[in-house]
Amino acid sequence: MKNKVVNKPRHIGIILDGNGRWAKKRNLPRIAGHKEGIFAVERMIKAACEEGIEVVSVYAFSTENWKRSRDEVDGIFALIDDAIDRNKDKLIENNIKLQIMGDKSRLSESLQDKINNLIELTKNNTGLIFNIGLNYGGRDEILRATNICREKYPNQEITKEMFEAELYTAGLPNLDFVIRTSGEMRLSNFMLYQAAYAEFYFPKTYWPDFNKRFLKKALKVYSKRNRRFGKV
Repeated sequence: MKNKVVNKPRHIGIILDGNGRWAKKRNLPRIAGHKEGIFAVERMIKAACEEGIEVVSVYAFSTENWKRSRDEVDGIFALIDDAIDRNKDKLIENNIKLQIMGDKSRLSESLQDKINNLIELTKNNTGLIFNIGLNYGGRDEILRATNICREKYPNQEITKEMFEAELYTAGLPNLDFVIRTSGEMRLSNFMLYQAAYAEFYFPKTYWPDFNKRFLKKALKVYSKRNRRFGKV
C-alpha cells in the first residue's frame, strides 16, 4: 500500500517522441522504431487501466507529420491499421472506449472505416477512454471550433462552454498531466487549449522503451506537484 499513488491525474496526454532516434541508436530503419512505439502504446494503455486513469490522449500523427517521407508515412499508417486489427477484441474485452481527435478525412477510406467501426463498437464502454490524435494539430482544432461556433451562433458572444463543446475533446476533462518522452521540452502543437493548466513531465526515455515502471514513476512525480490554478 505504501507505493500506491493517491493524487492521480484524471486525463494524461502523451507526446510519443523518440521512435526514430530509438531505431537509429540500434542501426534499424525508422519504421522499426514506430513499430516498437505502437507496442509501447499497448503496454501503456494496459498499465493506465491498472492505475485507474480515466483518459489517455496520445499524439500518434500530427498535421505536420505529413512532411515526412512517403514511405515513412505509409509505414506508420500500415502499423496503425495492423494495431487496430490486433487490439480490437482487447479494447472491447477491457471496457476501453476509443475516441479520435483530428481530421480523419485525409486517411484512406479503409482505415477510416476500421476506425469508425471500432469507435461504434466501443462507444458504450465505461472504462478508460483512449483518445488518439490522428492528423491532429492544436491550432487546427482551435480554428475548427472557432469556425463552427461562428456558423452556429451568428451575432452571439461565444462562451467558453459553447467553444469547448466544439473541440474534439468535448465532454472530456481537461489535461492534468502531459508527458513528452525523449527529453524534448515543447508541446509541438499538442492539445494547446486543453493543456492550459496541465503539469508537464519530460523524461529522457525514448518512447519505445516506455513501460509500466516509467508510467508509475511519472505518476509519482505528478502526485508531488502542487496545482494552484492561479490561487496562492
